[in-house]
Amino acid sequence: MGTPQFPDLGKHCSVEDCKLIDFLPFTCDRCHLVYCLEHRSYIKHCCPKADKKDVTVVVCPLCAKGVRLIPDEDPNITWEMHVNTECDPSNYDKVTKKKKCPVPGCREVLTFSNTIKCRDCTIDHCLKHRFGADHKCPGPKKPGTSFPFMGILSRSKKETKTNQAPATSSSKWATSFLNAASTVRASAEASMTKLGSEISQKLQIARGGVGPSSSSGGSAEPAEECPQCGAKFSSVATLVDHVEKVHERNNRSRVFKMSIDVCPKCSKGFRDPVALVEHVERDHGGISKA
Repeated sequence: MGTPQFPDLGKHCSVEDCKLIDFLPFTCDRCHLVYCLEHRSYIKHCCPKADKKDVTVVVCPLCAKGVRLIPDEDPNITWEMHVNTECDPSNYDKVTKKKKCPVPGCREVLTFSNTIKCRDCTIDHCLKHRFGADHKCPGPKKPGTSFPFMGILSRSKKETKTNQAPATSSSKWATSFLNAASTVRASAEASMTKLGSEISQKLQIARGGVGPSSSSGGSAEPAEECPQCGAKFSSVATLVDHVEKVHERNNRSRVFKMSIDVCPKCSKGFRDPVALVEHVERDHGGISKA
């Protein structure tokens, strides 16, 4: 085998029925035997170790991913492991559905090399419809939509216009309420002053011992009359006791009732009308139910 100059040139094929001398033999990377050109493939020389490095990939119908089958493992086990760990059905649409040109009637699939984004509408198109006239571009967007500050400014102007009317109505309501409260307070103070003056006069008469009953010459008719209820008494001291026990207590309770004002919003009571107005303007924004 070989020549005198190249004694190792050429080898016999390892197939028993062939044994052909091939000067350019093929060495199998699985069984590491030498074969001729005809028997170089795994199938031709029936390689017993061909399955060890066999690469078989099955495409999953759920997620469209390739699943490699391991030669020494059952394919069912490999498939079950993929379904339990790696399978993601949401990836199916990303792989199978290709992005196409949005122009009606165009079925061109958009890839990295044939995709052009329009500068006006910012939508991807194919090379054929890259110009605005070809894909009926609506043109650049309006400045109002691209600058949100203009919308905020117009909205603030509308809010200020709507807030002006309630402010004027609330100020009118506060003024009328203050007038009514001052009237009630003035009437209550006037009645209390009148009653106090009458009581002080009666007390001075009683302390001085001067009275119409003393000059009547011992008549038994009552000479003192109550200015509030019209009841008559024989002496000033009795009249004073009557006024202090009956009318003064009633007047105090009446004044107390008149001086209590209720908030129309939260039903909170106030003895001072001015405090009620300040409460409404501070806590309720100057707006009442009335």
